Amino acid sequence: MEFKEQLKNYQEQINTKLKEYVRKQKCPEEVLNESMEYSLMAGGKRLRPILIIATYKLFNNDIEKCMPYAVAIEMVHNFSLIHDDLPGIDNDDFRHGKLTNHKKFNEATAILAGDGLLNNAYIVISEDLKSSKVEDLPTKIKVFNEFSKAVDRMIAGEYVDTKLEGKQISKECLQYIHSNKTGALLKLCVRIRSNFSGCK
Repeated sequence: MEFKEQLKNYQEQINTKLKEYVRKQKCPEEVLNESMEYSLMAGGKRLRPILIIATYKLFNNDIEKCMPYAVAIEMVHNFSLIHDDLPGIDNDDFRHGKLTNHKKFNEATAILAGDGLLNNAYIVISEDLKSSKVEDLPTKIKVFNEFSKAVDRMIAGEYVDTKLEGKQISKECLQYIHSNKTGALLKLCVRIRSNFSGCK
């Protein structure tokens, strides 16, 4: 299969799976759910979940086993984009050719939508842990721990980037920002498969 065709195939698989986690029910927080869906399904390359799936598929064709982590990491990525666009950080008006979340809804809703996506990522992983075989739990808990640490590093990198915006910084500081804000999640994506090696 050609690279572009395979890439599109992966994107379609991920989008289909993400739709399963969109909340459509009538409830008092319906607008919040719409806000979360707006950013989650706005498009994008889906690079991080594709890295998880493509790396996993090098060793195992049953990609359903890694799909919860692909979904979770895309939720985390979109949480970071919503918050990154907020007036207190980058104050962007557009993302993926659409109004940013706080421009489409409002700032309070955008903050909570980001929080909701982050928490939903942990719900997705915890549901996978809950349904896992007992013998697989130590390995999956290790993955969960590394996942959480990568999110921590992403947030730290974002903070340092925000703190130093507009200032002259050293090469080492720039490297620190990139390796944490962007690199931590990308590194996680290709490490998840090696951590899953002991699972049945």
